[in-house]
Amino acid sequence: MRFLFANHAQNAYQSLRSSRVRSGLTMLGVTIGIASITAILSLSGGASKVISDQIKALGGNIAVIRPGVVQDPISSLTNSNSHRDFAASTLTEADIVYVRNSEHVQSVAPIMILGGTIKADSKAPDGTPIVATTPELASISNLQVRDGQFLDDSISQDTAVIGTQLSIDIFGTESSIGKTVTIRGKPFTIVGVLKLQNDPINYNQVDFDNAVIINFASGKSLNRSVAQIQQINIKADSTDNLNSIINHLNQVITASHKGEKDFSILSGDQIAQPTSQPFYTIAAVTTAIAAISLLVGGIGIMNIMLVTVAERTREIGIRKALGASNGGISWQFLIESLAISIGGGIAGYVVGYIVSFGISTFLTFDPIINWQIATTAIVVSIIMGTIFGIYPAIRAARKDPIESLRQYS
Repeated sequence: MRFLFANHAQNAYQSLRSSRVRSGLTMLGVTIGIASITAILSLSGGASKVISDQIKALGGNIAVIRPGVVQDPISSLTNSNSHRDFAASTLTEADIVYVRNSEHVQSVAPIMILGGTIKADSKAPDGTPIVATTPELASISNLQVRDGQFLDDSISQDTAVIGTQLSIDIFGTESSIGKTVTIRGKPFTIVGVLKLQNDPINYNQVDFDNAVIINFASGKSLNRSVAQIQQINIKADSTDNLNSIINHLNQVITASHKGEKDFSILSGDQIAQPTSQPFYTIAAVTTAIAAISLLVGGIGIMNIMLVTVAERTREIGIRKALGASNGGISWQFLIESLAISIGGGIAGYVVGYIVSFGISTFLTFDPIINWQIATTAIVVSIIMGTIFGIYPAIRAARKDPIESLRQYS
């Protein structure tokens, strides 16, 4: 049996080598499909790893509450979230109080992200985030101040802390303590400049290097006294007590929301999962490209194998006349089909990583390399070769030896 398999593998190699251009073009569809899968898995895994490492560096005792129910990736790809994107947050100031009064909770920091015009010596870039929060955010997220101080309840509410890059953009210098910035037409005095974070991808979903941070009460006043809370950060006194805090808050907040589970409490690797709609849009497009490419590649494999069967009809007749079984003939052509698909899969895996590392030069993180992605590429390739190669293999096995020899005699 082992000798028979080796013989089939040798025949497949010789057949593919004799028609290199045709085999290479046939592999192309599989290569593109596997490359797309590899690129999206490696880049999304890299982004998740960045956030996971941040959570671990903070001690692993962090949890966040976000409005809405977090969907699994497949549901997020197939269901429209537009109605959620424009809906008001389900989190309230009462929820903050529930969290603060919970046992074993060390720190709490709500995050409200506002839009609006920011002006100083120069106008801030469009889309600059205005983050309304409490002083505890600094300790929970390890935000370190380069100059001045962070927000403090003992000083005026009309004060702000800005990121280093934003300070350079609107004041032309990193040292902007005491300067005034106008947010939505209201003046705020700069009391602190953050150290350069260089981590635009984080569990707070805020690029603090380009953000301005104001007091939570000031954020409410700018938003017509409405608290539109995007996230509540929780820091437990120890990792051992984090699960009990989450269980308690799930019960308490659900009860306060009249039994509606319209929020999610995330911790550990759950926080690291991409949650933005743009990510899932990109993933959906890439998945569609991969699916189409694999379908085209599969049809190409089937087509080329049918052509191969027709070209080697006499060979099939001779083999069967000499005693080759139907199963042996089937395996001969199925192995050749698998060789094409696996070859395309390996090439796609390599190309996918080349593309993902190329894209990562414009990002702040590297693609992740793990055995799961390699396994996925190989398994998909084997499935492709089997599905689209089995019909030509069966067709070859069913050829009548006498008719095969007579046809090309």
